[in-house]
Amino acid sequence: MEFPRTEPELRDDTILLTLIRRGDESAMTALYDRYATVLYSVLLRVLHHKEKAEGILQELFLEIWRRPDDFLDVRGSLGAWLAVIARNRAIEALRRRRAVEPIPDISLAAFYDLSNEQERGVLTEKVRIAVSKLPSDQKRIFGMAFFDGLSHREIAEMTGEDASIVKLKVRDTLLGLRRAALA
Repeated sequence: MEFPRTEPELRDDTILLTLIRRGDESAMTALYDRYATVLYSVLLRVLHHKEKAEGILQELFLEIWRRPDDFLDVRGSLGAWLAVIARNRAIEALRRRRAVEPIPDISLAAFYDLSNEQERGVLTEKVRIAVSKLPSDQKRIFGMAFFDGLSHREIAEMTGEDASIVKLKVRDTLLGLRRAALA
């Protein structure tokens, strides 16, 4: 006999993943409802293509459904980890369209619970303010690297800057955004 779940149980990602492992479709629906919009936004920002973003989003959630154990022992926030996975998969899709050197993975520690709408809003606002304060050339280079998935070499070719300078600017921007998020 199965007991009805309480609302707090559906708020916890670990419990949702455990229920998904048991084949609970309502838990999968709750997880999808929680993260699909954020992940789709990340995918669309990188790919600039609705159908491809939707396809990768569907693949990611199918992977969660098929192998929830792979996602159970995530360090930090599941939402932040899924956003990084989504971004990386979008960049991989871009790379399949154009052969380029790989972008090194950037590990971002998550100090916010991205499944919590209020915390996500606070973090989004902090990052938005920090990005608005960046010098325009740094903002442009960061956008090309992070959102467009371009390599440091590609950005250097487009901007006329040295690739090592581009790499430093991207790194400095990420560190600055991390500091802003922690403030």
